[in-house]
Amino acid sequence: MHKPYSLKSGSPYPHGARVSEGGVNFSISSRHATDVELLLFAESDSIKPLQVIPLQKEKNHTFFSWHVFVEELPVGTWYAWRIDGPANTRESGLRFDREKLLLDPWARAISDKLWNRAAACKPGDNSQHAMRAVVVDDRYDWEGDTPLAIRSEKAIIYELHVGGFTRHTSAKVKHPGTFIGLIEKIPYLKKLGITHVELLPIMAFDEQDVPPHTADLGLKNYWGYSTHSFFSPHPGYCVTPEQGTHIREFRDLVKALHKAGIGVIMDVVFNHTSEAGADGPVINFKGITGNSFYLTDKHDKRIFHDYTGCGNTVNANHPLVTNFIISCLEYWVREMHVDGFRFDLASALARGEDGSVLQDPPLVWGIELSEQLAKTKLIAEAWDASGLYQVGNFPGYRWGEWNGRYRDVIRRFLRGDTGIIAEVATRICGSSDLYQHQHRLPISGINFVTCHDGFTLKDLFSYNEKHNTANGENNRDGCSNNLSSNCGVEGPTPDPAIVKLRRQQVKNAFTVLLLSHGVPMLLAGDEFLHTQQGNNNCYCQDNELSWLNWDKAKDNADVLHFVQQMIRLRKRHPALMRRNFLTGRKMEDKDMADISWHGLEVDQPPRWDDPNTRILAFTLAALGKDEADLHAIMNMSDSKHNLQLPEVEGKSWCLAVDTAQTSPKDIIEPTEQKALSRPWYTVEPHSIVVFENTHQTGIDGGDSVAKRSASFFSKLTGIKLLDQPATEIPTS
Repeated sequence: MHKPYSLKSGSPYPHGARVSEGGVNFSISSRHATDVELLLFAESDSIKPLQVIPLQKEKNHTFFSWHVFVEELPVGTWYAWRIDGPANTRESGLRFDREKLLLDPWARAISDKLWNRAAACKPGDNSQHAMRAVVVDDRYDWEGDTPLAIRSEKAIIYELHVGGFTRHTSAKVKHPGTFIGLIEKIPYLKKLGITHVELLPIMAFDEQDVPPHTADLGLKNYWGYSTHSFFSPHPGYCVTPEQGTHIREFRDLVKALHKAGIGVIMDVVFNHTSEAGADGPVINFKGITGNSFYLTDKHDKRIFHDYTGCGNTVNANHPLVTNFIISCLEYWVREMHVDGFRFDLASALARGEDGSVLQDPPLVWGIELSEQLAKTKLIAEAWDASGLYQVGNFPGYRWGEWNGRYRDVIRRFLRGDTGIIAEVATRICGSSDLYQHQHRLPISGINFVTCHDGFTLKDLFSYNEKHNTANGENNRDGCSNNLSSNCGVEGPTPDPAIVKLRRQQVKNAFTVLLLSHGVPMLLAGDEFLHTQQGNNNCYCQDNELSWLNWDKAKDNADVLHFVQQMIRLRKRHPALMRRNFLTGRKMEDKDMADISWHGLEVDQPPRWDDPNTRILAFTLAALGKDEADLHAIMNMSDSKHNLQLPEVEGKSWCLAVDTAQTSPKDIIEPTEQKALSRPWYTVEPHSIVVFENTHQTGIDGGDSVAKRSASFFSKLTGIKLLDQPATEIPTS
């Protein structure tokens, strides 16, 4: 028999379970609770508690907090709460149920070993199927580590799923699908050249939160957009979660990434929780805070407002909830050294308690103005599931936004849509129409072509329609407007011409993305043609459909090499990472505009209003005297063209990229580049070419003489001398 631990009244702050000399202090905030019990368990899967501690209102209650100090309680003890109170749901929205075992919302580590979601949805005792939290010692040797301070204009974000990144056998890591497994892949990330990983949700989430038909197929919530414990790393990504090692394992990952110079951005889900609507499970907030944590109907508080598509919406701008969320974010930065956050469905966080859109939402501004978050990257998915779309208009000034408008128009441009080149040019230049009038910067836009939600890049050019039948919802789930192109055949094909075109289109997408001003974001696996076989909503596919197959990195080494080199190209051109918007005006220290646009004729602007134009070219001036200028030509038409290159005095153009070529001719390192012998270049259909220039000193004299002769002739006669004029060449 266990001898009961001795007790003291305890302190209301801090919330959660905190180890100190002589024991552990427990505190939980529940404004309307009438009876509170703390249950202690020996193991994560213990059914019976080793001690039940009733809290007394006269001794263990301060304002909204219930608290107790348990003397000599060891680290590793598991615990949960029972809370009773009013349950008059229609008038008050309170949902107390003393039979439900509740998780501590401030828990640093939890176990879902016994968890049964269905049992938590039904009335009655669920103690045999409930989650537990564990007392942890959060001491850790950071070895001098601090959050990185990589400037946003230099950032290249890589979105990945911790589980799927290493779970496939081809990953060949010791602990697949875990934080520790990801550490083994850091050399790959470093060689790729990205600066930040953006981790899909790693806060503890409910893997059982899927529709019934999906659950019947044995599928589970894989992506993790179903958070219940915002302070705890997900136990499924830990090697030894039963030992409460969640914090240490995640910190090991962060520290290792930082040592490699790679920052960590967390995808966080504060817009809703896994407790869903009125029929959803009672896990923590429903049974603790009752009517304050979620948006409910003012006439009938049993009804949840759902602006997220997930059954509930967090009442983010209630003072207590705002404080909870900001405290949580500050914890992940202060104690876990996280470098940034991407906020899922962030526009839901801008809604008031009646669901209306607030002009100055307290939570959004509180996050922006927090001193502890001052150097932390903040990225909003600036829309919600009820039609609120705030791209270019998200509250605050320091926030970056997932630029959905960039994604959409670049997809349309790549598949050959016409009449959009003016918008394409605007997006490539950092979307000044969205941000400049607010005195925001190009870094306000997070540019992407693909992300976890939707087709992979390979599938974007392999499928016209989504193929989601494996999800168990009769292909009704997932977006139907993918702006994709299958290049002539739906799905896999042995046709070599289509296979070549698809690879070429993938390279086109990476080229546009990495030439664009703003912050580029890549989807993990796109660089070696990961496919989900046309499924554009793999949220429930914790299997080989979603897992990265690392054998593809060998099979498609040419595409991987191309992406690595394109990242290197971006990094060696500060002009691609300007902090301010381009002007189109001549620079002070050189006889060139910062950017010049061309159509079929060099130095002639594109036909911006021509509904049939699918060709766009620009020259980007270098910032420094010893740096190279860039010239890019994007031909998304069905014909090839001979196009003249602009003349830059004293410099010669060298081919750097031609996506129509096969490896290694598709991208050429500066040491291997050669000056062009003619001032024009043949651009193949559906391809992009990029040129870098170099001072003529040290370049083949014949090339330089030819250019100087053409320049001299032009100045004397006013006629541009070309080896061959710009012309369209019909394809066969």
